[in-house]
Amino acid sequence: MRRIAFAATIAIAAIAGCSPGATGRVASAPVPGQDRWVDSVMATLTLREKAAQIVWPNLYGDYTPHDSPQWRRLSSYIKDQKVGGFLMSVGSPIEIAAKLNAMQEMSTVPLLVGADLEAGAGYRVRGGYFIPNGIDLGSSTIFPPQMALGATGDTALAFQMGRITALEGRALGIHIAFAPVLDVNNNPANPVINTRSYGENPAMVARLGSAFIRGVQANGMLATGKHFPGHGDTETNSHLEIPVVGVSRSRLDSVELVPFRAAISSDVSGIMSFHGDMPALDSSGVPGTLSHKVMTDLLRTDLHFGGMIISDAMDMAGVLKQFGADEAVKRAVAAGIDILIQPVDVGKTIDAVVAGVREGRYSEARLDQSVRRVLQLKRTLDLEHNKIVNIDALRTIVGDSSHVAVAREIAERSITLVKDSLGELPLKLSANPRVLSITIARRADLSAGAAFNGELRTALPGLHTEFLSSDDAAPDYARLERLTDSADVTIVGVYATQTIDATASTKTSQVFAGFLERLTSNHKRPIVVSFSDPYLLRQIPWVPAYVVAWGGFPPSQLAAARAILGRIPVVGKLPISIPVAGRVIERGSGIARPVTSK
Repeated sequence: MRRIAFAATIAIAAIAGCSPGATGRVASAPVPGQDRWVDSVMATLTLREKAAQIVWPNLYGDYTPHDSPQWRRLSSYIKDQKVGGFLMSVGSPIEIAAKLNAMQEMSTVPLLVGADLEAGAGYRVRGGYFIPNGIDLGSSTIFPPQMALGATGDTALAFQMGRITALEGRALGIHIAFAPVLDVNNNPANPVINTRSYGENPAMVARLGSAFIRGVQANGMLATGKHFPGHGDTETNSHLEIPVVGVSRSRLDSVELVPFRAAISSDVSGIMSFHGDMPALDSSGVPGTLSHKVMTDLLRTDLHFGGMIISDAMDMAGVLKQFGADEAVKRAVAAGIDILIQPVDVGKTIDAVVAGVREGRYSEARLDQSVRRVLQLKRTLDLEHNKIVNIDALRTIVGDSSHVAVAREIAERSITLVKDSLGELPLKLSANPRVLSITIARRADLSAGAAFNGELRTALPGLHTEFLSSDDAAPDYARLERLTDSADVTIVGVYATQTIDATASTKTSQVFAGFLERLTSNHKRPIVVSFSDPYLLRQIPWVPAYVVAWGGFPPSQLAAARAILGRIPVVGKLPISIPVAGRVIERGSGIARPVTSK
């Protein structure tokens, strides 16, 4: 892996327009003459082919026969449209690697592939579940969400998570991690970021984010900090509308921009934009992605970032509603965006980039700067010689047991006991205790409760489990209440954020909260485990025991069950503050519990 790691180091330097080993904090753009391979490729590209290098469609890692409409469309993107890269979405490890190899073989110029690997390669690369048997088909290593790392406060673990993400991602044929999330989640009602952030403290987000970046980039992959200049303080879903963050410039400097400055100091290779309006930076009302004042004046000039600026998804409704697809594309390139990901229509997006040049919205030289950044990445990652991955080697890297052990350690050290007013945890197990475990999740979430209940059952063979679908218009909480009459202990695991978050109906939230209030008032002593939104306690302040597991992936489910059983110590600390019933549970809070059982 040494050659790959060295190539990545050079890549970071080359993006910034400097020599290996020098700082990447330079705002100068790549210029002709710096790289003969880049110059030679640039000389062969038409204006439209240059535009295509910066347009990256979405891609699924599903099985697609060669004569299927999906594969024909994919082939056309590469052979006819000549796109420069792709955003890998979801799929199984072998299928993704095989598909990317086939795509690379089709492309004259090597393709760059990015993916949202916020919780490791397994965040996107999983085999899923076979229906109707519910058989888990295997996965790359998946970590708890970033906020779990915030609960540990451990930069060494953040580095290890970055290292493993890079090793597995590159083995699969992915070159860029669209991670870490550097947003400071200082708004409990944020419907988009939440546990994707490390927490609410800018300095801590900066430390953990920088450690993750170093882990990624020292091991052959490029990291991307997002969402610049900060998506943490909003109550609007940016996939649906354009959020407005109406804070002062001084507040932005002291909170939102702190992690991004640290990331740039750590030579992060890419920054992804925020589709949000920040009047303190640009009073025109356009979102940051489309603002020259934000992307060029602030990010390039003031913060001296010389790397790749990547748009957030260009098919998100907020941007499209305000400007339409073509106008949004032209404004993004004029603002300073280098790569446009997930366009509505690939061909029309390429045409819009070209039209922007011909209309005088920006010059061809401006477009050339972005194209050169893309090509230099390909050159310095040695993709013109090594664009195919070794599928036979995947099983020695992807999902390796040592990698899974790190994910498990992060999960176990993150479990946070926020409230235990009756001293119920860890469980004091009597002979043949009657324990009811209720899982509240979306019906499609086949993994919800599986690992958690499986681990509980190793100590509680008589465990009774129930599943309630949050998709139901009228969930039958009354039946669950009757079942609690026969239980000594009731555990409620909540995986479905829509029952509690800002996008949920008031009625849904009230029904859920009323269920737990009745259990508490009837002395059922429910233990609530949040596998989704840590701020859930705001809705149910009366519950006697509240545990935050930060995410519903298997490592977090196992860790939560082991903590409840007393098999691991509980040591996590809140990286956020939680306003509850007129008071605030402060950041850094967390009740410690020792091991009480094997």
